[in-house]
Amino acid sequence: MADTKHADRKAAKLAREITAFAKAHGGAEGQLAYIGQMGTRIVLVGDDGAWGDLVAPTHAVATEAAEKAGLTLHDSFDGEFAAKVRTGPYEWSRMAGIQVGGRAG
Repeated sequence: MADTKHADRKAAKLAREITAFAKAHGGAEGQLAYIGQMGTRIVLVGDDGAWGDLVAPTHAVATEAAEKAGLTLHDSFDGEFAAKVRTGPYEWSRMAGIQVGGRAG
């Protein structure tokens, strides 16, 4: 019983964060990605191309949060959905730092 209440509270909190992101970026769509024992990542892409992510403790909590927020979910992060993401200098420098010999950001 306590676990269910905790999961419901966590889903509600994530739903508020999703809603706030969508409001700040003219709307949003998302994709759920299982990340092992850490849970499920909720990848968000705003209508303006901004992106972000949240982590839910379980896939069920992530799904509930997305449903509560009215988030349109995609099965994968590719095609037209992925093309909406706009990256800036910060993201490019961080990605370059990941590569062998790349600039550490």
